[in-house]
Amino acid sequence: MRIFELLLLLSNIGLFGLTIMIKKGERKVKLLLIASSLSAILLIIHLITEGFRIQLVFLYCTSFFFLAISGYRYFKKSAFQKVSRFILGTVYTLIAIMLMLSAASLYAFPVFELPEPTGKYRVGTQTFHFVDKKRKELFDQARDRNRELMVQVWYPATQPSGKPAPFIAEGSMLKEEPLSKTFGFPAITMDYLKYIPTHSYVKAKISTESRSYPLIILNHGYQSSKVYHTSQAENLASHGYIVASIDHTYSTFATVFPDGRTTTMKTDMNQIAETNYRDKVGKVWTDDITFIIDQFEQMDTGKIKTPFKGRLDMQHIGVFGHSFGGAASYDVASDSRITAGIDMDGGLYNYHRNPRMTKPFMFMFSDITFKRFNEVRQHHVYTDEEIKEMGASRAEIEKEKKDTELEIEHFKHVAHHGGHILYLKGLTHYNFADVQFITPVLQHTGLTGDIDPTRATSIVNKYTLSFFNKYLKNKDDHLLDRPIDQYPEVKLVTPLFKK
Repeated sequence: MRIFELLLLLSNIGLFGLTIMIKKGERKVKLLLIASSLSAILLIIHLITEGFRIQLVFLYCTSFFFLAISGYRYFKKSAFQKVSRFILGTVYTLIAIMLMLSAASLYAFPVFELPEPTGKYRVGTQTFHFVDKKRKELFDQARDRNRELMVQVWYPATQPSGKPAPFIAEGSMLKEEPLSKTFGFPAITMDYLKYIPTHSYVKAKISTESRSYPLIILNHGYQSSKVYHTSQAENLASHGYIVASIDHTYSTFATVFPDGRTTTMKTDMNQIAETNYRDKVGKVWTDDITFIIDQFEQMDTGKIKTPFKGRLDMQHIGVFGHSFGGAASYDVASDSRITAGIDMDGGLYNYHRNPRMTKPFMFMFSDITFKRFNEVRQHHVYTDEEIKEMGASRAEIEKEKKDTELEIEHFKHVAHHGGHILYLKGLTHYNFADVQFITPVLQHTGLTGDIDPTRATSIVNKYTLSFFNKYLKNKDDHLLDRPIDQYPEVKLVTPLFKK
């Protein structure tokens, strides 16, 4: 909650109390006029410095109402003696409701701050548009186009100037923001996201402290966006990595291209659980990643003109992602150019193949996801009551168990080849993305855990950084070797999958 928003709310609550208490007396009425004038000044300062947002429209109305009423009451001292108690009571009730709605809106839609990056570098960012001329777009057959991708890059910077980039820039992406659709409120209610700053500076100069920096490819979850992993990318960049986050076109809530075109979801939400369709979409994502690595190779040589010529350590490439992006990270990790990877709370696609992962890899699960995998690992037999709670038939559960067993074979293979498996107690699926900051309502609906979002991000970022430092920079802090008191939420369970 921003300071002038809070002061405006408190001033209106105070004005409401004064209005009810003041009955007669010129001095008291004058006090109300002064107080309402100060509230109006707060409103003006808020609009100038913090900006208008629709969530506060009732608060704006009450501010104008109190100023108008106090002025009228001061200059027309006998006016309110003629107003019936019923009318006054109705007005006071409406004001009380408007103030409660304003307070609820401030709670539900806070102008939050992304966590501060923990590294020594400032962070720069640039966005690139790539067209893969070797692939036709599969998910928009109405247009004969090649596969197009938008990629945002975060990197260590020096001497940035100007203001940090916004979390979500004002434009068509906000019109497609998924939370408004999920909860059924107008898209304009998410317009305030344009006020949230990041810690990245557009086109800042790349730091010259190191000759080159390892490259990490970041992949969002299904029906998500690269913007929802900004804090992860910024943190890695602040520690000396170049992070390229891909928008997997037609599997995002919105992707905006330089010419203003905006694409939305076209991959089928209902079919994605079906093996063949999941593998089809997955292959597109895997091919997206290998294509983007190709582009960065050309950036490093200077064939594609960017500030990153000669600045990319292409011998040390990491890949990670959340949910379906985590599955893509695992699938693409077989590319010989990739050194190590992380899957954050994602199952797998193409899991019917034999496990072949022998390079460093880490699975990082929420406790709910781990519980599901662990029950299958332990050959848990579900009771009729449990199956009823799941809302599925026993036949459906058995089929899902067989698929899950195939995924677990991959986890076991990773565990036996030096990989890491852990889960984070108190986190749920969306605690691995910045969507957790948007509204505390997500906690009440179970989409995020009870853990504070800043704490969740701190833990995820700490273990992500530790993993990549170990395998891309040969800097081992041994965080992945044993439990530590500082992070009791982290449960290292690799040994379970070695049995």
